[in-house]
Amino acid sequence: MTSQLDRKRAPRLEHVRVADAMHAGVVTCAADTPLRDVAWLMIEHRSQCVAVPASEGTGMAPWRLVSELDVVGAAAAGYVEDLTAAELATDEQLCISDDDRLDRAAELMSERRVAHLVVVGAASGRPVGVLSALDVSAVIAWRGD
Repeated sequence: MTSQLDRKRAPRLEHVRVADAMHAGVVTCAADTPLRDVAWLMIEHRSQCVAVPASEGTGMAPWRLVSELDVVGAAAAGYVEDLTAAELATDEQLCISDDDRLDRAAELMSERRVAHLVVVGAASGRPVGVLSALDVSAVIAWRGD
């Protein structure tokens, strides 16, 4: 017989796939998109980040991110008119496969000190969604009520 406490225990992160926790869909823009337009995309899509291809050409290019904090930092420094998405995007490729385990995603976020990862399809290599630290927290907080 399962106790009340056992039923309310969250699933362990190593038992959850990224695809089960992520938000499907990803907002993208071209590398040369002006910062003001990147900010507008975030507002229009109610997204905290925009994915930018690390190199132009194919949908299978590595992806980098511009977060809302990147936009705020650029605005605070007075660079709103000067920067493009590529210039503001993280230097690192912040991608994880939809088939990876959630504990690996949490490790990657912690190691890189980021709150978002672009989720790419295991078969296609194309962006299929975004995983946020809040998505990971939702799995940890799950109570199964």
